[in-house]
Amino acid sequence: MDKDVSAGSGITTVVGRLALGITLLAFGLGHTAVIDGVSATDAVSIAQYVGGIALFVAGLMALREGDSSGGTAFSVLGALWFTWAVAGEASVNAAGLFLLLFALVALSLTLAGGDQLGQGMYGLFFVALLLMAIAGFAGNDGLVKVGGWFAVAAGAVAWYAATAALAHWPTALPRRAAGRGVTATG
Repeated sequence: MDKDVSAGSGITTVVGRLALGITLLAFGLGHTAVIDGVSATDAVSIAQYVGGIALFVAGLMALREGDSSGGTAFSVLGALWFTWAVAGEASVNAAGLFLLLFALVALSLTLAGGDQLGQGMYGLFFVALLLMAIAGFAGNDGLVKVGGWFAVAAGAVAWYAATAALAHWPTALPRRAAGRGVTATG
């Protein structure tokens, strides 16, 4: 393995982001009810095998390669997705609590830094989980759908981040130099 590769740029990051993206898209679309006959329970298989096992293994591989932030993120998220998939039916409050705890993990990953796409992905995922947790406690189906759309957006960002790394597309927003583009009038 090439130890000169910067953290977050290796193939394990691509695999992890693809696994997370697919899982988030399935999970989010299931909660939006935008596709007739597709619900969140239909995402359980994807969450168990792709979001759970594959993401956990990608996390272990990233840790082995020295990528502590990607390894931590993917292994923890993999364990949480696997738990969500195999937990089965739980009380409404227990499900809300699980989503709230899951949201705290996503918030930690957002605040940990990293590249812009990673922070955006985890930030959107945090909002999705927080909205779904609140909706679970309040019994608000409309809020669940909004949370589902945030999960879809997070999945799209994760998919783009992985695809961009493979296809050599832009992965950062250009920044303007201080003072450029501003003219003084007077």
